[in-house]
Amino acid sequence: MKILHSSDFHIGRTFHATSTLDHLRQVLAALVSLAVQQSVDVLVVSGDIFDTSTPAADHYAVLTETLTALHSEGIAVVMTSGNHDSATRLGFQSQWASQAGIHILTEHDAYSRPVELNDEFGPVLFYGIPYLEPSLIRHLHPEVELRSQQQALSMAMDAVRADLASRASDTSPVRSVAMAHCFVVGGEASDVERDITAGGLDYVSLSTFDGPDYVALGHIHGRAVFSERVRYSGAPLHYSFSEANKPRGVWLIDLGATGLGAVEWHDLPIPRPLSVVTGTLNDLITQSEYNSAEQHWVSAILTDQQRPLDAMAKLRERFAYCVTLEFQPDTSADHGTATYAQRVQSQSDPTLIAGFLEYVRNGVGQTDYERECIADALAQVGETEAKR
Repeated sequence: MKILHSSDFHIGRTFHATSTLDHLRQVLAALVSLAVQQSVDVLVVSGDIFDTSTPAADHYAVLTETLTALHSEGIAVVMTSGNHDSATRLGFQSQWASQAGIHILTEHDAYSRPVELNDEFGPVLFYGIPYLEPSLIRHLHPEVELRSQQQALSMAMDAVRADLASRASDTSPVRSVAMAHCFVVGGEASDVERDITAGGLDYVSLSTFDGPDYVALGHIHGRAVFSERVRYSGAPLHYSFSEANKPRGVWLIDLGATGLGAVEWHDLPIPRPLSVVTGTLNDLITQSEYNSAEQHWVSAILTDQQRPLDAMAKLRERFAYCVTLEFQPDTSADHGTATYAQRVQSQSDPTLIAGFLEYVRNGVGQTDYERECIADALAQVGETEAKR
């Protein structure tokens, strides 16, 4: 059986206030094409199908288009809810959808009823574990302490292993795939994954997932391999500049007669790459080395000693999709440990103004012209006050 592993569609997420729906449509269409080309039997999607618990109508349309295309090609789907999803909304009409080979697992105990799909070697069991919020399910399991993701997923995986053991025989191995949405210890998060509990309680140990032939994980947006049988696919789109250098794609898993076979990575297209460009404003808008970023999403870091005027407008003349701007001068003034108030005590007005300009300009003092203007302004203020 050939299985495609994906996760974290986050349908409806914006990228710096810009819709990603059109880009996601392109990528999901490419995912369907890849599944057809590789004669895939099943697509598994491990949580965070939508980005919010209240998806808009056009967000549902993107998912419907993808599922319809997969169904028309005879490809089954098994998906679970993540911490961004509303399990109730995602699971609406899931019983009907399962009749068409679209299995949407959102109920808290969905893992106790594995989806059974068959190939020439017999059944493969798919144990989908939706995101389990301990505070919402602990009353259903009074016999177990449920205060962390580790405890919740340990309970679920114990049930999975018990079910596998009950089905095992010497003559017919039971092949299985588990799906979970969590943060496995050792995973590298970007700044986009939403912390799913508090105080570090979201971490789950790798050994929790012992048992199944393959474990398809979701929640982390970058590709990650913990073992041959435990992997993250990451999200199909980039949703943060911290993900700029991470590939986008899916894992293709081959389950043979006795269990896990080859696992291959397949890239998905990146509709608009991400670039972080660093330099002075003049360099960024004139130097040819930045040509390749002109049609990318751009995060600009300016190293000018003084903050340039209208920097974003000037950057967008070259980089139409520049969406963030930071100011990080090459050098920084050393102001010591004294506070600003302490440093300016008992200073004359000209000295005070000169010090303020130097402070806000990160060590760059006033020009001769500015000094003359300030002197004239102070003289006029002095004359006005003398006449009172």
